[in-house]
Amino acid sequence: MRVLGKIGVVAAAALVLAGCGSGDDNEATATSTAKSTVSSAQAKAGQPQSTGRECTADDIKVDGGFGVVPKITIPDDCDPPKELVVKDLVVGDGPAAAAGQQLTMNYSLITWSDKKKLDSSFDRGETFPLTLGGGQVIQGWDQGLVGVTQGSRRLLIVPPNLGYGASSRGGMKPNETLVFVTDAVKVGS
Repeated sequence: MRVLGKIGVVAAAALVLAGCGSGDDNEATATSTAKSTVSSAQAKAGQPQSTGRECTADDIKVDGGFGVVPKITIPDDCDPPKELVVKDLVVGDGPAAAAGQQLTMNYSLITWSDKKKLDSSFDRGETFPLTLGGGQVIQGWDQGLVGVTQGSRRLLIVPPNLGYGASSRGGMKPNETLVFVTDAVKVGS
């Protein structure tokens, strides 16, 4: 009886372990199904499918130096950042910008969703004047340009909540992530 008892315990343990294995398979299938459902919902809503990795400033390729019209390339293998991303591509040696100061900027804007140039002061041949922190521009600029030095080229990746949010403007889709390359032509009056 003791031998049969031990065999019964071993058999029961084997069944429990086998059950765990099939549970993992079911869990993996359920996870795949959930991910597939989310991807389908994103596709129906016109949103791109997630790559599972958020882009960084280093993923964005920018050709051209200060004063030259930048060529901006957004990769397909990562998702737009959810937070404001700021990176100096060229560091100037002029004064640094603080809230309340006048800035004279040049910029190019690329929309994340379609990777197209939407606006460019470079192309118009006109600089853009603003008072930093004065609410004259989107929050992504008011926050992202603090500390920029005259003569600097700065990359700004602006999430929708610091850009235009759910509104669509001038060919821009709702909830658009914006990629700017800015040149600080003049800091101060």
